Amino acid sequence: MATPVLEVRNLTRDYVSSGGFLRPAKVVHAVKGVNFTLAKGKTLAVVGESGCGKSTLARMITLIDPATAGDIVIDGVPVDTRHVSREMRQKVQIVFQNPYGSLNPRQKIGDVLAEPLLLNTKMSAAERRDKAMAMLTKVGLAPEHFNRYPHMFSGGQRQRIAIARALMLNPSFLVLDEPVSALDLSVQAQILNLLKDLQDEFGLTYVFISHDLSVVRYIADEVMVMYYGDVVEHGSRQAVFDNPQHDYTKTLFAATPKSDVASIRRRVEAKAALSA
Repeated sequence: MATPVLEVRNLTRDYVSSGGFLRPAKVVHAVKGVNFTLAKGKTLAVVGESGCGKSTLARMITLIDPATAGDIVIDGVPVDTRHVSREMRQKVQIVFQNPYGSLNPRQKIGDVLAEPLLLNTKMSAAERRDKAMAMLTKVGLAPEHFNRYPHMFSGGQRQRIAIARALMLNPSFLVLDEPVSALDLSVQAQILNLLKDLQDEFGLTYVFISHDLSVVRYIADEVMVMYYGDVVEHGSRQAVFDNPQHDYTKTLFAATPKSDVASIRRRVEAKAALSA
């Protein structure tokens, strides 16, 4: 049996609020003992409303924030989350919701892509340029974009650049934190299709953070639903969507607008027909 790319065991994150006069400090349990495994080439979607703990979980598994308790194992190697090695950090990359905020506005796109190679490898300048140029093409951009700045691109193009940068070090898995929620509907469909195509071509592994179950239905292999720090439901995409077990999942499902790829296309076509 192949070693899972990612194992999370009883992962917990607590925050202690400051107390005051005659008021004791309060412990907030943001993530409460989460467990899962993720196989190579698969997508786990972590779903829930704002404040459910999914972004806190994302920050822990991307090794940005240490866990209060529990274990993270990447490619079979346990991670010391308080003293993370450079080699271990290279194994996980994140794509944020706001592509413009995550790109240095003073760097040309070629430098944005080559920078991870400059800092973490011994590649020559020519080798870095060649790999950056190849990755730019893989995400659907053109060679002439190499020397442009982030402000010269649309939101969807900037998200393609962010995805390309995340892939430069060949990570074991990507964490995608609401990667399409800031984009127009038609652009959402393009980015979701790009992520699927890249996954099929390179065998990529994703943790996809979202509040939108209908987008998750298109991208995910497994779905994990969080509610106030707890995992209340976890199963295959088909099982969760066809027969949700927890009342919160059912409520979330009913409240989520239809924004899967097929629905996006229908809405864009209807809008175009009205304006014709």
